[in-house]
Amino acid sequence: MTSTSLYSEAERLEQELRNACLDTRLALQPSVSKVVDRMRQQGMQVPSRLRRLDAALCEDAIEAQFDNLPI
Repeated sequence: MTSTSLYSEAERLEQELRNACLDTRLALQPSVSKVVDRMRQQGMQVPSRLRRLDAALCEDAIEAQFDNLPI
């Protein structure tokens, strides 16, 4: 992917995640992480808002794993 297409994909994902429910956030988390990883691999500047979004989505995914553990 080119840098322009990576930025476009990141913006598209941000739009989809705006006001999204938890299930949608969990479903899109791998895509956001992949875009961030590709940006880093290509030596691109990863916007701080995208880094924060990725971290929040990863945290949501981890918490969701614990929601299903039996007591």
